[in-house]
Amino acid sequence: MAISDTAKLAIYNGAMRRLGSRELASLTEAREPRRVLDGLWGSDNRLVKLALERGEWNFAIRAVEGTYSESITPTFGFRRAYDKPGDMRRLAALCPDEYFQTPLVNSQYTDEAGYWFTDSDTLFIRYVSDHTSYGLDSGKWTEAFRDYLECDLAWGACERITNSGAKRDRLERDRMMALKTAKSHDAMQEGVKFPPRGKWAQSRGGWNNGWGRN
Repeated sequence: MAISDTAKLAIYNGAMRRLGSRELASLTEAREPRRVLDGLWGSDNRLVKLALERGEWNFAIRAVEGTYSESITPTFGFRRAYDKPGDMRRLAALCPDEYFQTPLVNSQYTDEAGYWFTDSDTLFIRYVSDHTSYGLDSGKWTEAFRDYLECDLAWGACERITNSGAKRDRLERDRMMALKTAKSHDAMQEGVKFPPRGKWAQSRGGWNNGWGRN
């Protein structure tokens, strides 16, 4: 799926209500407020993509196995260069194992020129995706995330539609609170997380829970 017109219109009208303006009858209604909202939303769903970058949203999390580029041979340092997924908005974890139990730390990889460089011959990537089956599937959005989109859209459109700086300040507070609430609600959907195992714990065969796949 992708972002449905029904979901998009509902968010537009949620933003209009927050602005104290009359709601839209459709996404093609010939009114200036609709054109303002269209510009903020973006033809490429820019508003949603920016929102996806602001949290590790469970509904948008994707896990894939990376493939290192055989055409790139570093002359020094890390041996492998892995391409970044084209639909990635935010990285959640890089791991050499498919169960995401031992995330790589900064000293084990570097991010340069659109690649991840590491010595690992295998790399599993967990990230927030803007694919239409993940982050850009409006059917997967939580109500709290929708509320945040409404607040963000209303805040961005406020001065153009209402010409009120005071209202924009209030919407800024609402926007930040909506983001905090959405991230909190999303985190509640996760299982218990444990810190990555250190080498000593691994050698002792300690607990084996960790970064689980959602």
